[in-house]
Amino acid sequence: MSEAPVLSGDIEWRVEPGLLDYAAGLADMEARATAIAEGAARERVWLVEHPPLYTAGTSAQIADLLTPRFPVHETGRGGQYTYHGPGQRVVYLNIDLARRGRDVRRFVQALEEWTIAALADLGVSAWTSPGRVGVWTHGPDGAEAKIGAIGVRVRKWVTLHGLSINVAPDLAHYDGIVPCGISAFGVTSLADLGRPAGMEALDAALAAHAPAMLSAIETAPQRTISRT
Repeated sequence: MSEAPVLSGDIEWRVEPGLLDYAAGLADMEARATAIAEGAARERVWLVEHPPLYTAGTSAQIADLLTPRFPVHETGRGGQYTYHGPGQRVVYLNIDLARRGRDVRRFVQALEEWTIAALADLGVSAWTSPGRVGVWTHGPDGAEAKIGAIGVRVRKWVTLHGLSINVAPDLAHYDGIVPCGISAFGVTSLADLGRPAGMEALDAALAAHAPAMLSAIETAPQRTISRT
C-alpha cells in the first residue's frame, strides 16, 4: 500500500479497504463536509472502491439510463450518469475552498491535472477535450475513450464527490448507461490498454502528485492538457 503523502493543512489521506457501500460512503462524506464547514474536522482525501452501481448527477437525462442492471443512486454532484464498480478507483475529496481561494473552476481543473499526471506516471498519455467532461486517452482501437470522470458538488465552500479512474473494471458494465451523456465515444481502463498497473500503483501515483494538486487549487490555474 502506498504511503500517505504529506499534505498541506494536515489533510487526512484515507484508503478504504474492500468495497464500500455507496449509501454509507455518501452519508460519511456529507457528514464530514458538514463537520469541516463547522471547523470540527480535518479536510480529507478518501480513496474507495464500490460494488457495481450507477449514479445520476444533477444533469442526468432519464433517456441515458439504458438498462438499470445495477442499483441507481441519485446524487447531488454535477454531471450525468456514471458507473462505479470493482476495479475503479473513486476519490472523494472534502476540501475547504473557503480557505483555499473559493474558486470552483480552479478546483475542477486541479483534479483534471492530477488525474492526467497520475496516469502519465503509469505510462498513459491523457488529456481533457473542449466540450467533453472527463479525462481522455486513446483506446486500444486508437479512438478517443474516457478513462477518468470528474463530478463535484460544493456546499458551504466544502467540496464533495470528486473523480474516478478506471484501473480494471468490467467495461461491459457501462453498457447500461450513456456515460456522462456522451454516446459518440467509449470508455477504457489501464487494463484495457494493456498496462499492468494495479490499484496500489495508481494510489502511489495519486499520492505523489497530491501536494501539487492542492497547491494548484490555491494558485493561478495552469493550462489544461487538451487535444482536439
